Amino acid sequence: MSDSVKPMEEDDGNAMVTPRKPSIPISDGLCGYLLRYKRERPLPITYDRMRDFHEVIPLVDQEGKNTLWDTIIYRSDEMRELYEGLKRVYALLKVDGDLSIVQHLYVDRVDFCSFGNSMPFRVRVVNAYNDNQDYFYVKRADASRVYGLELEHLLSPNRLNYLTSGGTLIEEHIAGIPGDAFIEHWMQYPELSPVRVAKELVKFNERCFVRLLGDMRAYNFVFVITPDFEVAQVRIRAMDFDQQSYNSRKKFYLPQFFKENAPLVTYCNKHLHAQTALQYQREEQTLIIQRAELARVRLGSLLAEMTVDPIAPLEKVHTLRASLAEHYQRDDYLRCESMGALVQQNLTTLRDVIAQTNLPKAKLIGLD
Repeated sequence: MSDSVKPMEEDDGNAMVTPRKPSIPISDGLCGYLLRYKRERPLPITYDRMRDFHEVIPLVDQEGKNTLWDTIIYRSDEMRELYEGLKRVYALLKVDGDLSIVQHLYVDRVDFCSFGNSMPFRVRVVNAYNDNQDYFYVKRADASRVYGLELEHLLSPNRLNYLTSGGTLIEEHIAGIPGDAFIEHWMQYPELSPVRVAKELVKFNERCFVRLLGDMRAYNFVFVITPDFEVAQVRIRAMDFDQQSYNSRKKFYLPQFFKENAPLVTYCNKHLHAQTALQYQREEQTLIIQRAELARVRLGSLLAEMTVDPIAPLEKVHTLRASLAEHYQRDDYLRCESMGALVQQNLTTLRDVIAQTNLPKAKLIGLD
C-alpha cells in the first residue's frame, strides 16, 4: 500500500460521541408509502403493551458476564395472551400471517435493552420439533430508522423484513458475527481470505456513505461468512439504523473513521493496493446505481417523502451539505434543504461520476 493514497484512514480526532437521538414520528406521507408496500399492518401487540412488564432479570452471556439485556417477566395472567400475540406477529413477519404452518412454534423468552435509541424488545421463538431458535425485535417506530431500513432493502445487496403499526416497529433478526467479536476472534481466521475481507470493508464503507447511514462502529454491524469451494465469502451487514441521515458530520457516515473500527482499517490498508481499493469502490458505486434503477419507482416514492420529512434539524442539513459540496466539488448540494435531498443528490452524483469515462483519483469517494 502506497503512502500517498490509502483506501481508508482512521479518525485523527477524538471518538465521535452519539447522544441519544430524539424519536421522530412517522409522517402521514411515510405512512402512506408503508401502506402501499405492505409494511404498515395491524398488529396484535404494540410497543407500549410490551413496556407493561412486571419484573426484570439481568441476562448474562455464556461466560457469566452481564450483557446490556434484561429478561422480562410479565404477570402470569397476561403472559399467555401476550405470547400468543407475539407468535402472530412472527407469523405476519415470516409467512404473511399464516398461522397454520407455525403452530409448532412457541415464544420462549423476551429480553429488553434500555441502551440505545430504540430501546428494543428481543423475542426468542423456538421450534418445538427441533429446538431451532429465531429472534425478532419490537421497537418504537422512528421515521429515520424506517428510512434506514427501507434504503437498506433497496440499495444494499440485502433484503429486509420489517413491519410497522402506528408507533410500533417489528424487525427481523440479522444473523452474523458482531463486528467487535469479529475483530477480537475471527480476523485472523485461516479460512478467510484477507483480500476478500478488505474488499467487503471498502464496499460497506461506500454503501454507508452514499445513503448517509451513520454510526457504523464495530458493534453496529455484523459479518456474514459463507463457505465457498475455495475460501469463505464475506459480507458486512448493518444491523442498527437509528442514525440514518441525522448527524451533521461527513465522517460520521464513513465507518473507517470510528476508533472502534481502527483494527479493520489497518487490516484493510495492509491487504489492499490503492488501485484495487478504487476498483472495489467503483464496483459498489455501479451496483448501487443498478439497484436504484431496478427499484426506480419505489425508491423515487421513498425519497420524495424523505425529502420533505424534517428528520434532522435544518442546521445539521446545512452543515453536512457544505461538507458534501466541498467533498464532491459540486455546488448542487448547496441547494439541498433536507437529508432526503442530500441522499438523492448523492445518487445523482454517482450517476454522473459513473457516466464519465475516467474517474479522477481526487474524486475517490470516502477519501480526503
